[in-house]
Amino acid sequence: MNGYKNYFPFEIEDVEPETNEKLLEYFKGEFNGFVRVGPKGYFFPQKYRKEAANIYNMPIRKSDVFVTSYPRSGTTWTQELVWMVANDLDYEKSNAIPLTERYPFLEFSICVHPSNKSKFMEENSHSEEKLKLLEFVVQPGTDQLANITSPRFIKSHMPLSLLPPKLLDTAKMIYVARDPRDVAVSFYHLNRLIRTQGYVGDFKTYWNFFGKSLHHWTPYFEHLKEAWEKRDHPNMLFLFYEELSKDLPATLRRVIKFFGKEFSDEQIERLCDHLSIDNFKNNKSLNYDVMKELGILITGEQSFIRKGKAGGWRDYFDEEMTQQAEQWIAENLRDTDLRFPHFEI
Repeated sequence: MNGYKNYFPFEIEDVEPETNEKLLEYFKGEFNGFVRVGPKGYFFPQKYRKEAANIYNMPIRKSDVFVTSYPRSGTTWTQELVWMVANDLDYEKSNAIPLTERYPFLEFSICVHPSNKSKFMEENSHSEEKLKLLEFVVQPGTDQLANITSPRFIKSHMPLSLLPPKLLDTAKMIYVARDPRDVAVSFYHLNRLIRTQGYVGDFKTYWNFFGKSLHHWTPYFEHLKEAWEKRDHPNMLFLFYEELSKDLPATLRRVIKFFGKEFSDEQIERLCDHLSIDNFKNNKSLNYDVMKELGILITGEQSFIRKGKAGGWRDYFDEEMTQQAEQWIAENLRDTDLRFPHFEI
């Protein structure tokens, strides 16, 4: 397809039938089930089979900028921060063009089952404009990106090992990580709202799926460790959500240095205000209005950008879950020097 090679070095295996059946009871946005990929067992919907080789062999341009993460780790916040720095603080363009258009989501199409696509098209059939937008949104990211002029800004939640192997030697990547307990809470809420996932269970059940690597893009710690191992590569900038939350100006200066830019203190102060969580939540360009307009994201009181605070997981974890999480985190950090800022285990 589109001249991409078919080479893909990892095996893709179906999730065990009994497990698959149980997961389909909870994730109503999926119909065929799930697969595990490679020796680490990365977890995806079945549709990943069609996209795997195209993503792995996607041509990379020197001017490409990737913002990657495990979902709900501060990705959207980091995307806007990076785009503004790389584009010399172009507020006018930022406000005029939605973030979803400025950053194609490389693998979003693997989450859109054909049955859901048909449903979304029927619901939007009254508007030719919405149908055109829907076709763009659910189009494979590799197809979108092939037709975009440079420099390209690319969002992805794929682990490094499933992205093009020469990516870091060619383009820039900013990876952002977050306490997995906060990630799970935030992703739980999104999974309930976004119809491509359509999660219908409670948080405790969701947390169990997450911890057992039975959810999209898991295993969580393998995802982080792959990026952490490359943190000293000149084209990699590894950030923590907790750093962004605690000291945005300092983190912002790291991004500015990474792109070889220079801004005044006043410019940095204005950008920090633009990126403040309250302004962010009210910025239509950043808050996934496109997904709401198309009916992919259920509208309601909650916005795509939630509370944006670190440590909010404590409102969701009972004592048993807290102890379980501490043990799980400790086990996964034991053989690595990866540590979250202000992290207690």
